[in-house]
Amino acid sequence: MTRRIKVLLSKLGLDVHNRGIITVARELRDAGMEVIYIGNALPPEIIRTAVQEDVDVVGVSSLGGAHVTLGRELIVEAKREQVFGEMAFVIGGVIPPGDADELREFGYDATFLPGATREEIIRSVEQIVSRKASHRTT
Repeated sequence: MTRRIKVLLSKLGLDVHNRGIITVARELRDAGMEVIYIGNALPPEIIRTAVQEDVDVVGVSSLGGAHVTLGRELIVEAKREQVFGEMAFVIGGVIPPGDADELREFGYDATFLPGATREEIIRSVEQIVSRKASHRTT
């Protein structure tokens, strides 16, 4: 039996626009993934929860403009806690394309911009988790 993909979702920082991430949480759940949604949190809390819950994916949403600053801090915290590379990191929200490139350079496995479809998000998460799992076994 294959373990279900386990995803931790959070709003990054104090951004209160949560309709999108709640929709994504429901879509991932309906696709058969186990989803943990912790609401608003800062990077140390997100990483601490990800470690405690032993998740495969950390997904954050940012619509408040702090995606580069807090997004970088999340990756730094993951490296500090030595889970970067063990978990996948994805970010979505209202993110300018240039910032999306910068976030991928920091270490995000995927960035989802406005208009990302349900199928695109689910397929990307599944592919990223599969790719990371195959790297751990080789």
